[in-house]
Amino acid sequence: MENTGTRVKGSEFLFSNLDEEHLFTPEDFTEEHVMIKTTARQFIEKEVYPFRESIENQDFDCIVALLKKAGDLGLLAHSIPERYGGLGLDKISKGIVGEMIGPSSGYGVAHSNHTCIATLPITYFGTPDQKKRYLPKMASGDYIGAYCLTEPNAGSDALAAQTTAVLNEEGTHYILNGTKIYITNAVFSDTFIVYAKVDGTKFTAFIVEKDFPGLSLGPEENKMGIKGSSTRSVILEDCLVPAENLLGEIGKGHVIALNVLNLGRFNLGSATMGAAKFGHQKAVQFIQDRMQFKQRIADFPATKEKIARMAARLYAAESLQYRTASLLEDALHDLDESSDLQTVGKRMSEYSAECAICKVYGSETLDYVADEALQLHGGAGFIKEYGIEQMYRDSRINRIFEGTNEINRLLIPTHLFRKAIKGEIDLQSSIHGAIQSLQQEAEQGTSLMGAELHAVETIRHLFLFSAGLAYEAFGEGLIQEQEALMALADLAITLYAAESAVFRTIKAVKKYGMEKATLKTALTHTVLEDSLWEAEMLSRKLVHELTGGEKRNQLNMLIHQSCNRCHQFGRRASRNRMIAEKQYEANAFVC
Repeated sequence: MENTGTRVKGSEFLFSNLDEEHLFTPEDFTEEHVMIKTTARQFIEKEVYPFRESIENQDFDCIVALLKKAGDLGLLAHSIPERYGGLGLDKISKGIVGEMIGPSSGYGVAHSNHTCIATLPITYFGTPDQKKRYLPKMASGDYIGAYCLTEPNAGSDALAAQTTAVLNEEGTHYILNGTKIYITNAVFSDTFIVYAKVDGTKFTAFIVEKDFPGLSLGPEENKMGIKGSSTRSVILEDCLVPAENLLGEIGKGHVIALNVLNLGRFNLGSATMGAAKFGHQKAVQFIQDRMQFKQRIADFPATKEKIARMAARLYAAESLQYRTASLLEDALHDLDESSDLQTVGKRMSEYSAECAICKVYGSETLDYVADEALQLHGGAGFIKEYGIEQMYRDSRINRIFEGTNEINRLLIPTHLFRKAIKGEIDLQSSIHGAIQSLQQEAEQGTSLMGAELHAVETIRHLFLFSAGLAYEAFGEGLIQEQEALMALADLAITLYAAESAVFRTIKAVKKYGMEKATLKTALTHTVLEDSLWEAEMLSRKLVHELTGGEKRNQLNMLIHQSCNRCHQFGRRASRNRMIAEKQYEANAFVC
């Protein structure tokens, strides 16, 4: 049964205007959302932060005890149906919890891994018996989960896995052989979602318990960052797995593996956004106390520029993250009890491009903030007691987790082109309309934030124009032209972030009035300025690569003129100084 409640199709933002009624923002949080946010934040601040040193020193008993406390508070149960001991909350709540645990380093990695990719395969693809056996214990924290996909010769190419599963003669157990590497939560996990090839060819998922004969662990990995999380190999040597622990269907493990990773990418976007807010806050607090040349570091204009640009990036990240949370809720809200695994898989993949953007934009926002926060700390940023050096080390893994950012970038335009090839969307008409619009000096009208909306539309037209140029050059062979795909992905990411910020601000102006939305408007203008420069650079790069001679010059002039008409957002320096001052007043990220 198809979900008639799904209002927006996946990747639709690339070729169609957003209806603001379909945009969910943090200003739309319900009382229940605020309550779960408060509960999660207080748990991290009161229960986890006091043990940061112990966690960093790999006191895994401490992490397990904290996960149990989180279970007692319902913080492990948000995505588990009520009938299986969970809270059955929406994906907005999932995003909120992810954001709150994001700054908690090794603990947050364990928590997020357990509640997402280690639990959701059973939630969405398990049999009623499997759900009854495992989900209540995973909701309470009595069982902790791990996800076993990566192998020595199968990383981004997960389907190249070599782990095998053979049904024994009695038909009672599958015998698994292989090694999984870099497995988060390995040392204290009770359940492992393991992928193996039945009869050496049929990629299939299994629920494996830690005490099953033949399962052992390798030594703890000595990592650069996230030291507080457990990372080990999981070794399967004639491991006996009961036949009833086969998850989903034989040969359909990829449906589980790849679609659960979509939600993992969304979840990672929430966590990295929360961690980035924390880093921004630490920078804001430090620079207001530190004096140089007889004035606060915070008062230097160059410092204010850094703080404002970080805040603008956070505003966009937060906007696109909760926009995506609502899309996922629309698609998945009624699937907990579905036994139609084909429909489950289809719905979970609908917003794969948007989830990829959450992961890429969130992780790169965190890296950007961590780097700038360390720079603003100066030498203190290198000293352990200030906490920035750990944040800097910990942030780096997120561009590799849940599929590298390169893999996620390739996914974004490829998803669109595949829809076009299947006839699901009329991409050619959209491209033709975009080129016509770029050639005309469009009327901005008198609508609320007309200039801002025109800027967003220009970025969309540049994406479609560039996509058409690339398809014209390579045809269906474009899928192999990774340089072009990467540039198109960056255009798509820029569009999604800018549009999310603009429409969030429009909703705020309508709800609270222009005066109360002054800061949001300023943040949006900074986002748009950076987005327009990025879109122009990316489009011109593609023109340079794909055309030559007079046509190249004409197209570059068209791109420049189109972007130039959009730069109408006032003096950047004075605006960013105001944004920074507002962050100082709040002593944290504020919008």
